Amino acid sequence: MTDEDDLLLDPEFAARFEGGARAPCQLYLISPLEVGGDFPDRLSAALDGGPVAAFQFRVKDVDQHQAARLAEPLQRICAEHDVAFIVNDDMALAKRLGADGVHLGQSDGDPREARALLGPSAQIGVTCHDSRHLAMEAGEAGADYVAFGAFFPTRTKETIHRPDPSILGWWSTLFEIPCVAIGGITPENGRILVEAGADFLAVCGSVWGHAKGPASAIKQFQDILTRK
Repeated sequence: MTDEDDLLLDPEFAARFEGGARAPCQLYLISPLEVGGDFPDRLSAALDGGPVAAFQFRVKDVDQHQAARLAEPLQRICAEHDVAFIVNDDMALAKRLGADGVHLGQSDGDPREARALLGPSAQIGVTCHDSRHLAMEAGEAGADYVAFGAFFPTRTKETIHRPDPSILGWWSTLFEIPCVAIGGITPENGRILVEAGADFLAVCGSVWGHAKGPASAIKQFQDILTRK
């Protein structure tokens, strides 16, 4: 456990704070599990739809060589759009790719281990579900952001935790480390999370499954990101 004053703002995220006020919320885009075929074109189209802060590469049940092959075009597209490329779960793959960072679940390793492997400039995020305790521990361990969720029902992954949006306000009021809201977020329900204090909205199915395509989804999200 850490004292609240110990959680200091990482320089990489300094631009999110202006005059002590939280900057506008941003999008954190998560890949579907299938990223082969025409997915690079879909990702490029999505990133053309409006500003996106980060893209999380999330694949399952493939070896590291295949994952690296799938990641290569996506990482290049992210670089062209000035979007941080974050690897889900796998510190070794993040190291191999020279990714901008890694996102760790509670069973994926310690942020200190990730920092030692990936270096001081890597962006390290930690899933904290609905737990204030886990979030404070992650901050103490050197995480650059914490993620809370799932806030809404989602088919992206099985979830058992359902935090109240007030956890975002609690975190953003007391701590400078950014917080990410995740889980079933759409342009229709995301406003409440922005207003509650989320620094990033992590979105997946509502973008890749959008009837008019990912660029249209990204454009719709832009309308809810500015705090009122």
